[in-house]
Amino acid sequence: MAIDTLGIDISKDYLDAFWHSRAELRSVPNTPAGFADLCNWVASADDILFVFEATGAYHRGLERHLGLAAVPFLKVNPRQARRFAQAVGRLAKTDSVDARLLAKMGVVLDLGPQRVEGEDIHDLRELLTARRALVKDQVTAKTRRATAVNPIIQEQLDRRISDIALDIRALDDVMAQIAQQRCTLEDRIQRLMSIPGIGRLTATVMLIDMPELGHLDSKKIAALAGLAPMSQQSGQWQGKERINGGRATLRRAVYMPALVAIRFNADFKRKYEQLIKAGKAKKVAITAIMRRMIILANTLLRENRNWLPVRP
Repeated sequence: MAIDTLGIDISKDYLDAFWHSRAELRSVPNTPAGFADLCNWVASADDILFVFEATGAYHRGLERHLGLAAVPFLKVNPRQARRFAQAVGRLAKTDSVDARLLAKMGVVLDLGPQRVEGEDIHDLRELLTARRALVKDQVTAKTRRATAVNPIIQEQLDRRISDIALDIRALDDVMAQIAQQRCTLEDRIQRLMSIPGIGRLTATVMLIDMPELGHLDSKKIAALAGLAPMSQQSGQWQGKERINGGRATLRRAVYMPALVAIRFNADFKRKYEQLIKAGKAKKVAITAIMRRMIILANTLLRENRNWLPVRP
C-alpha cells in the first residue's frame, strides 16, 4: 500500500497543509487548536505521515502535539526539501506550493516517521535555546566592557555580565533537575560523562541536539552529526574528502571536549598523533577525533555501558 502524506508548510501564524491522496488543501492557525484541527481532519486515514520542515521556534508546538498524540511525522531539513523542489522542476515558492511539495516528497522518497522525542527533550531544548542566547549576550557584553571608558557604561556592563551569569546558572540548575527527575535521561547523561573530556553540560547538549544517539549505527550517526567525510570524485579527478551538512550546534559542543580528550584519553591521543604523523592537518585530525567521540557516545548508549580505559 502506497504511503499517504500530509505536507505542512509552517509560518509564524498559520499552517498550510496538503493531503496528498485527496489533493485537498487546508490552512489552520499555528496554535494548539489548529494542531487538533489537522489531526481531526485526517483521523479517517488508516496511516498518514505528517511531513514538515524544521523552522526553528515555529514548528516546535506542532512537533510536540504530534508526539504526544502518537501521530507519525517527519521533520525534514529545509535544504533537502528545496533541492527536491528543484529536482522536480518546481521553482515557485508559496505556502501552498511548499505544502504540496512536502507531501509529494514523502511519497516519492518513501519517507518514514522519525523517532518521537520525549517531553523532557522538548523542555530541555527550549532551555538550551535560551541558554545559548544568554551566552551570546554575555560575549557581546564582555567585548563591550573591554573597550568601555565611561564609568557609568562600565558599571552597567559589569551589572549586566553578572546578571547574565546568574541567569545561565539558573538555567543549568533547571536542566539538571529535569534530567534527574527522568531516571533514563540521567543514566544516559552519566554514561556520556564517563568519556574523558565530556562534562555534564556537553553530555546534556549532545542528547538534546541529537536524541538519536544510541539508536542508529555508527555511519548514520556520524553523517547526522555532519562529521562523516564525503568523497569528492568525478572521472579521473579525485578531490579531498570533506564533511558537509549535519548539526553545527552539536559539532561546536564537542569541539572543546575533543581537545581535552586528545590530552587525557589514551586512545584518542594515540589516534590524533597517528593522523598528525601521517601528514594530516591538525583541523582534520581534530575533526576525526570529534567523529570518534560521537561514535563512541552512540556505542555506549546503545550497549548500555560506561566508558572504561580497557573495554571488558
